[in-house]
Amino acid sequence: MKLLSPMLAAATLLLAGLAQAQAPEAAPASAPASAPAQPTQPSGPKVDLETSMGTIVIELDPEKAPKTVANFLKYVRAGHYNGVIFHRVIDGFMIQTGGYKADLSEKPTRPPIPLESRNGLSNQRGSVAMARTAIPDSATSQFFINVADNVGLDQANSRDGQGYAVFGHVVQGMDVVDRIRAVETRSVSVFQNLPVKTITINKATVER
Repeated sequence: MKLLSPMLAAATLLLAGLAQAQAPEAAPASAPASAPAQPTQPSGPKVDLETSMGTIVIELDPEKAPKTVANFLKYVRAGHYNGVIFHRVIDGFMIQTGGYKADLSEKPTRPPIPLESRNGLSNQRGSVAMARTAIPDSATSQFFINVADNVGLDQANSRDGQGYAVFGHVVQGMDVVDRIRAVETRSVSVFQNLPVKTITINKATVER
């Protein structure tokens, strides 16, 4: 496979981030495991994502990703995720949401946060990480759920040496995630992996 030059690759990723809403870099597809990865000490707050295809429950890790978790919870409690769609779905890679409404208009966001990718958490199947542009400290509201072991997105293995910050993992509803990852997608304007049938987060709430 022919690789892009570092400068061209960075420009391409930045354009993808602007057009595809902070998209994580592509990684080789791998077969999904039978269950999501579990952290060694699950003890964080849980967030319920009530989607149009079922409920996904995410457990957060404030100990290892304190700034990312605090930022995510602010968006949840403010109702930001209510009505957003899954705008980027790539089977064998990840499903992404958090930034766009059904009419493909972008929701306003808070200022970007520092990248917490050096926290020891890995982009394994079932993990939840923040999306960003080519700029490391650019994550705002968008996040993705890994549907395969995407360790190439970890800081230690990433192309840019920065990686993507994992801040939680799915504890319920991985079957819902798998249904979403398998839907038919199409290209619409700058959205290259948009589900043909709109998939919406109807409501996001903090359990505790």
